[in-house]
Amino acid sequence: MKRVVITGAGTINALGHSVPDTLDAMREGRCGIGELDFRDVERLSIRIGGQVRGFEAEGRFNRQQMTLYDRFTQFTLTAAREAIEQSGITFSGDLSARSGVVLGTAGGGVSTWDDNYRSVYEDGKNRVHPFVVPKLMNNAAASHVSMEFNLKGPSFTVSTACASSNHAMAQAFQMVRSGMAPAMITGGSESMLCFGGVKAWEGLRVMSRDACRPFSANRNGMVQGEGAGVFVFEDYDHARARGADILCEVIGFAMSSDASDIVMPSKQGAARAISGALADARIAADRVGYINAHGTGTAANDKTECAAVADVFGPHADNLMMSSTKSMHGHLIGGTGAVELLACIMALRDGVIAPTIGYEEPDPECALDIVPNEAREADVDVALSNAFAFGGLNAVLALKRV
Repeated sequence: MKRVVITGAGTINALGHSVPDTLDAMREGRCGIGELDFRDVERLSIRIGGQVRGFEAEGRFNRQQMTLYDRFTQFTLTAAREAIEQSGITFSGDLSARSGVVLGTAGGGVSTWDDNYRSVYEDGKNRVHPFVVPKLMNNAAASHVSMEFNLKGPSFTVSTACASSNHAMAQAFQMVRSGMAPAMITGGSESMLCFGGVKAWEGLRVMSRDACRPFSANRNGMVQGEGAGVFVFEDYDHARARGADILCEVIGFAMSSDASDIVMPSKQGAARAISGALADARIAADRVGYINAHGTGTAANDKTECAAVADVFGPHADNLMMSSTKSMHGHLIGGTGAVELLACIMALRDGVIAPTIGYEEPDPECALDIVPNEAREADVDVALSNAFAFGGLNAVLALKRV
């Protein structure tokens, strides 16, 4: 099997419009969650979120592109451009023919749905733009990335709710590891912060009105975010041959299904995914130093995740650091695992552990080291990134310092 490394990373999210800006915010424990600003927000009960501020799409895309790109696609292309520029990879010839794109999203073009439903139902219009369908479809971002960067290999979108990005990155990892593709562009994006998107989530009654406080005893729900994270996954030998700067190595992955409840998480399902990732990576549990938690800030999710980690790691659980960066950038739903992977790369490459901010009260059911409120310097060799989605779909990635 081929070794798989990450040679480029890009992002835009509530913490920053680039990877350096985002990592600076994580180091500082800065919160990107604030008051939402969009049409009809006053009709919502939930009015906070990790909204991307100051994003000028018109300066990045031409007029024709704007008619085809929903906000989630704009975010994806922005992040992909940064990742590919950092990687220094150029897709042509055989590399172009065999490389592809796998991206995750849960909602796809939610803003386009929202705008056009409003146009038809509220404004009474009888026509919509002819490009509405290609603009809102979940594979739009993957298709536009493939076209912009001349990627003619396997290209598709994965949609598994909050685990979408991790599932997508796992598919890319397996394709490169098997030799099917020398390089893959992968990650995920989401943009549900519009009236219809937030109103739908309100109905679940899992949203906080004031802050995201993962693992804190007084946590009262999740907070939505938006943005994208995109990476270049590449065959190690190919990357070395062209002199690429390697950010870290992807060494394992596992997924599981709870097969029990559409919204309530299962400790057993999460534990199977975590232990499966360790087995796939062929590493002992005590080599893991950091876990980027799913950590949504809901009562059920946080205690279930902590219980699963305790079961898998046993006594070593007390030596682990585990934090939730959702406390800073919000829950990007299908795009969240991609942005969170940046915290794993920072831990491995820079020796900095992103904190769980907003932590106020200890919870005996979450009695792990959740790196409360302040970043920490630490020597980490192996990190895990957890994603546990509605529908009981679990996906865990294992990464190693190079």
